[in-house]
Amino acid sequence: MPALQVAVIGSGAGHERTAQEVGRLLAERGCTLVCGGLGEVMAAAARGAKAAGGTTIGILPGESREAASPWIDHVVVTGIGHARNLAVVASGDAVIAVGGSWGTLAEIGFAMRLGRPVVLLEGGWRLDGVERAATAREAVDRALAPLRA
Repeated sequence: MPALQVAVIGSGAGHERTAQEVGRLLAERGCTLVCGGLGEVMAAAARGAKAAGGTTIGILPGESREAASPWIDHVVVTGIGHARNLAVVASGDAVIAVGGSWGTLAEIGFAMRLGRPVVLLEGGWRLDGVERAATAREAVDRALAPLRA
């Protein structure tokens, strides 16, 4: 069976430390990290996963592989802008949101519509049916629990 893939979504430079810890914890548990492949939360999560020996996939909104952060192993170039948000969450067996703004909120909506487990970490939103976590470890535990049951 292939490794679980967990999408880490979000934005905000102030959330990079937490995102890096999420990426590290996911890699330590054998998960492949999927993200939008660019900066801030996406780059930090990928950096954390790589530091722990993990594998990363970046699904880019543009048309150039060179735009990917240096911690992305496998780059998917879409050329479809924000519409790539659906591909990011659809590629994850679960989704963890760290910080974020409108694009993150759209990704959460897509993930919920697809039936993916979603955990909000430092997102600030209170959304019916979406779990919240206070720490990176709790977020990873909650995201993986339904997948390993």
